[in-house]
Amino acid sequence: MTIAINQPLATDALRVDGSRLWASLMDLARVGATPKGGNCRLALTDEDRQGRDLVAGWLRDTGLDIRVDRLGNIFARRPGRNNDLPPVVTGSHIDTQPTGGRFDGNYGVLAGLEVMRVLNEQSITTEAPMEVVIWTNEEGSRFVPVMMGSGAFAGMFTPEAALAARDHDGISVADELTRIGYAGDMPVGGRTLGAYFEAHIEQGPVLEKEQLQVGVVTGSLGLSWFDVVVTGQEAHAGPTPMEYRRDALQTACALVSDILTLAEPHAPHGRVTCGEFRVFPNSRNVIPGRVNFSVDLRHLEPAVLTTMEQRLRELCDTHGNNAGIEVELFEVQRIPPTPFAPKLVERVRACTEALAIPHRDMVTGAGHDAVYISRVAPTAMIFVPCVDGISHNECEDAKPEDLEAGANVLLHAMLQTAEPIPPTDQAQ
Repeated sequence: MTIAINQPLATDALRVDGSRLWASLMDLARVGATPKGGNCRLALTDEDRQGRDLVAGWLRDTGLDIRVDRLGNIFARRPGRNNDLPPVVTGSHIDTQPTGGRFDGNYGVLAGLEVMRVLNEQSITTEAPMEVVIWTNEEGSRFVPVMMGSGAFAGMFTPEAALAARDHDGISVADELTRIGYAGDMPVGGRTLGAYFEAHIEQGPVLEKEQLQVGVVTGSLGLSWFDVVVTGQEAHAGPTPMEYRRDALQTACALVSDILTLAEPHAPHGRVTCGEFRVFPNSRNVIPGRVNFSVDLRHLEPAVLTTMEQRLRELCDTHGNNAGIEVELFEVQRIPPTPFAPKLVERVRACTEALAIPHRDMVTGAGHDAVYISRVAPTAMIFVPCVDGISHNECEDAKPEDLEAGANVLLHAMLQTAEPIPPTDQAQ
């Protein structure tokens, strides 16, 4: 079939198989399934290995050539007529939060798989090759930094630093990649991508509230991650009067209460979260001597994000002046606000309109692999609604018709970018 390049698509144009896409999502969801209907496939665990094996098998069955780099990033290539051209790539991740859902990341990978299946069924050849990628450790739940595989690919940090990262049990990324059989030999990054598209659930409530099926993502909020360490002194809970205590948890609670107000002056794009806590020695009858907790700051404007960071430092200094209490602040990761490629954003918008899908422009407040890949390749994202805007939760859900709509946009955006070849030219 022939589809005009950079022209509006006919409403009877090519479509994905929504039922097959849904079935693939549900099959993957059985790997690491949780009692509440979610998923737990932490990066590089046995469950992650099983998920990788399953999806890589589907990609092979679709005729794609599988390659794995040193960080375990999986690239599945569908050749084009001119394989010297940089590939048009789509994908996401299949690792999850400890109490994660069935669609976060998984949808982007399996929507890419569905695109390749449809192109094969319709015997469509493209000028440029196309690829589906599964990025390693996007969630950052087990290993820091977050978006590890895509970040190393984009040169945001070295592969060696990523391989050396360790989880709370002291186990390294390098050791786990070897253990599960995904320590590939392909170099990490260092090659050109023609374009990168990522389909994803919104992970927020806007599309559902506005009864829209697609979000055309123009860019992402900036992100700053910090660790805070509050140090006091352990003591017996019974004999130590309140006025003589150096209670690290008491100070930490007051500090967190203040930190959680940081975003209020910076609506609508300000975000602040304290999501991870560790109390030492974590004993019922011991006054806590140390508390470690995380701070996640986000905003669309670099200057405002800097203002929020400065206020965080001031709060830590203020609470650290309490007698016998020390507060230390450590920067963990920083991702500046990221605009996506205007031409690709416009292509996503045009395909959505041509397919008569209700949509709106929006920014993403979440970190995605697309944010890092946008540093090295033209990038765009496609959002679809999730039920009640809930994600990173076992009850995360999405409607099959919305997932199908987003995958259709992905199909046509990728196809236009990779330039389909008319059947009469394919025989030449």
